Amino acid sequence: MDEEAVVKFVETYLKKKGFKQAELAFHEEIQQQQKQQQSNSSNAINIQSDPDLSSLLHSLSQPEDSPARYQDEYGRLRTWAYSSLDLYRHELLRVLYPVFVHCYMDIVAKGHIAEARNFFNSFCEDHEMMHSRDLQKLEGVLSPSHLEEMEFAHTLRQSKVNIKICQYSNELLMQYLRKSKSTIILGIINEHINFQVSPGQPISISDDPDAVTLIVSSQDAANQINKKKYIGGSIAFLLEDSLEERLEKTGGFLSDSEKTEGETKDGDMEENKKRSIDGGKQGASIKKSKKDKAASATAKVVRTEANTVPAAPRVKPELPLPVMPTEVEQSILEDLRNRVQLSSATLPSVSFYTFINTHNGLNCSSISHDGSLVAGGFSDSSLKVWDMAKLGQQAGNSILQGENDTAPSEHVLGPNSGKRSYTLFQGHSAPVHSATFSPLGDFILSSSADTTVRLWSTKLNANLVCYKGHNYPVWDVQFSPVGHYFASASHDRTARIWSMDRIQPLRIMAGHLSDVDCVQWHANCNYIATGSSDKTVRLWDVQSGECVRIFIGHRSMILSLAMSPDGRYMASGDEDGTIMMWDLSSGRCISPLMGHNSCVWSLAFSCEGSLLASGSADCTVKLWDVTTSTKAAKTEENKSGNTNRLRLLKTLPTKSTPVYALRFSRRNLLFAAGALSKPTTIKA
Repeated sequence: MDEEAVVKFVETYLKKKGFKQAELAFHEEIQQQQKQQQSNSSNAINIQSDPDLSSLLHSLSQPEDSPARYQDEYGRLRTWAYSSLDLYRHELLRVLYPVFVHCYMDIVAKGHIAEARNFFNSFCEDHEMMHSRDLQKLEGVLSPSHLEEMEFAHTLRQSKVNIKICQYSNELLMQYLRKSKSTIILGIINEHINFQVSPGQPISISDDPDAVTLIVSSQDAANQINKKKYIGGSIAFLLEDSLEERLEKTGGFLSDSEKTEGETKDGDMEENKKRSIDGGKQGASIKKSKKDKAASATAKVVRTEANTVPAAPRVKPELPLPVMPTEVEQSILEDLRNRVQLSSATLPSVSFYTFINTHNGLNCSSISHDGSLVAGGFSDSSLKVWDMAKLGQQAGNSILQGENDTAPSEHVLGPNSGKRSYTLFQGHSAPVHSATFSPLGDFILSSSADTTVRLWSTKLNANLVCYKGHNYPVWDVQFSPVGHYFASASHDRTARIWSMDRIQPLRIMAGHLSDVDCVQWHANCNYIATGSSDKTVRLWDVQSGECVRIFIGHRSMILSLAMSPDGRYMASGDEDGTIMMWDLSSGRCISPLMGHNSCVWSLAFSCEGSLLASGSADCTVKLWDVTTSTKAAKTEENKSGNTNRLRLLKTLPTKSTPVYALRFSRRNLLFAAGALSKPTTIKA
């Protein structure tokens, strides 16, 4: 840069700032220097030897609303933050996203649309993992008028972001901004960011769920984690195992005549229960006998196919298990004795419970293991539980609309003109987002936006315990397969393990980069899986609290999870309607399931693991063939490295009812629940 250019830059700067006296003094000094140059040429100013000064003068000469200054200052801040010490880096990186957003909106506000797009495209990749939804909205802000018309942009412009940062990190940032003369960035921080400065050293990144880091786990890092020790298999020493072993030793499952005798004996005692649970089937002995024969024949085929696949190992749970009452053992044995063996040729009967007149207030639904109880969590902070046996006895309260045995029968749940048909549980102070029954149905857990989880007794109809530990809304809660223990998932980006007899969590699983939206227990109770808005699923060791698997492949937030009964596979459903089947041992995706066109809210494996049911916001229940498809996928993968897709067996549409919950009973009857929504009519 020559001397004349420097003089022009300085003059431009002084005029822009209105420093008239300084401008006059500068002119006088330049004139004196010119006189001295005539006598002594060695006094010439050589700015080329100082690139930093040249860059500074160039930036100062730019108008304050120049997009180039935004690009330059943000780029230098980004480079500085990423090159800072590891101890403070995760705190300093939090500043980048809000600064990026407001830089972009400032450039748009000044009318430089092309420059704003260039700025957005240059740096948006840094924030796609954590803020993909916001970036899609931000990308639509293309004119100054959008900043006022679009609620998203208007809210961002008018609000401040709270960022937690330690005192030393704050001092480092302020020192850098002053030293680098980053006046634009400094102005954005003063106007739109509120630092919550804490004394002492920064919290480590692993212990800080609020850290908005831009350090994304790559596939290589996930592969390293997926090499950790994992012991799969189903749970050992359960009642089901001992019964199946005894039945196999005595010649397999019970004969048709024994089944018919047992069902006829219990038919009178459980007539009302069967009407509500089995979808209103009349239970005629001739009809049942035909069904049992068909099921028995199909079961032999299924067992023959299953024998070709090595049985999953039995794994003893590391958690101490509760003692099961004798009467409960007898009930479970009876259910197992009458279990229908499902396959691609023998699909389950479906009993669908429909909530009506919810006025968009139903947030979640849950069904007990035997289908006798149905719970709903509502936006008014209430939890309501319906007893199907009692509901079936009330005239006008149960509507059965099953045309044939394979079509779903619908029970309509709604208020009647007389006595209240449900049990009301009140205690939460914010919307209820999840509910889950214990395996025996005597307890129910609910999670809420009030950051708590509550335990209720279905026998006493009372709240027993309020579990506090999460700092933000709790999106999901799930009982373990044996009861007593449960897991919760929250907006604070953690999952927690609890036991019913302790008010503090036993384990805290931290590692997700965004909300933990759903949680599911492994069949052997030694692991839990968590699905997150960061588009990943993680598998955690319950004893150590360590992440042992990361499953990467979804393109949107994960909303539902299901574990196969043998502990080998996991299914996950996302917001886009995609379902993925994962091999837990290798951490790889076996096959994607494409068919739903909206959110997959619920997944459930049949008791023997041969079928997968999926429920979606597209108002359908879909049944998938798991056994044959996983075999084909493994065979093709071994041959060519490609995987095959799971086979869709059947689609069961509902009457404009999004499917909130699915549950296979121990007898392999499929229960489903959802809230009736008004169909949208398109006017010509």
